[in-house]
Amino acid sequence: MSTISYKDAGVDIDAGNSFVENIKPYVKSTMIPGVLGGIGSFAGAFELPTGYKEPVILAGTDGVGTKLKLAIDSQKFDTVGIDLVAMCSNDLICNFGEPLFFLDYYATAKLEVEEASAVVKGIAEGCIRSECALIGGETAEMPGMYKDGDFDLAGFCVGIAEKSEMDRVSQVQAGDTLIALPSSGVHSNGFSLVRKLLLDKLGMKFEDDFNGRTLIDTLLEPTRIYVKEFKANKDNINALAHITGGGIVENLPRVLPDNLRAIVKRDQVQVLPIFELMGQHVEESEMFRAFNMGVGMIFVVNPANVDAVLANTDGYVIGHIEAGEKGCDIV
Repeated sequence: MSTISYKDAGVDIDAGNSFVENIKPYVKSTMIPGVLGGIGSFAGAFELPTGYKEPVILAGTDGVGTKLKLAIDSQKFDTVGIDLVAMCSNDLICNFGEPLFFLDYYATAKLEVEEASAVVKGIAEGCIRSECALIGGETAEMPGMYKDGDFDLAGFCVGIAEKSEMDRVSQVQAGDTLIALPSSGVHSNGFSLVRKLLLDKLGMKFEDDFNGRTLIDTLLEPTRIYVKEFKANKDNINALAHITGGGIVENLPRVLPDNLRAIVKRDQVQVLPIFELMGQHVEESEMFRAFNMGVGMIFVVNPANVDAVLANTDGYVIGHIEAGEKGCDIV
């Protein structure tokens, strides 16, 4: 009787071992004080930092969405890992948490060692930019669950905050100023619409020139990580909002009390060229709900602290907070 192996079923244990060896230097590059042990253990370990009166552990998880499809179709795998970390760490800081460590989940039909290694290299770079450690992850080879060539990513970030600093909504007041921090591009939301419009409807190609870069490089520009800006300006920020799916109009109200409304000046928003292109074919209201429009993070700042924040970031004023029903107007 003939025999069958795990490899015959589509799972290559040797490839998995080779992958682990490949990523060890990337993981090591993210090590910060607090990491206990190294890659290869059954669980990652991190010693809680001292100096907190009432430390609270925060956790966030996210993916990269259909931006992955562009990475797969273009065979460019070096940036989506940065996106993965960014989507999690940028959320943590909105609760005044500082990222401590990160874990990833990589699932695929067949493990391609070089591709997966490039993805994890990007994850490590995202951790470095977020000033946190990559302390573990899982790689799942699942033939039959995914089509050949496909993979999916999920990320998990854990951080720490002082309990007394977490409630940012109560800090927001009428008269506060809204400071926009520019995005690096489309970031990691709205790519189903991006692909439908640019590739399907307009027939654009990855190699097409767009403002001196290829279209694919423009679209795969990794999500900007705002951890360093948050840490440098923490004492001058009342609240902050990560502008992801839903855009400014849906994410900014998440940091407002019921009796305050955000007023964003449309002509103050520095819209990126890629959004200007898409805006020729999509209603403006839809654009502002689907995309960040060039604003990746918004700081809500007391007027007395505006100059300090502007001097310490590349941010610019886009509006203010006033009395009214909770919500956001683009005027």
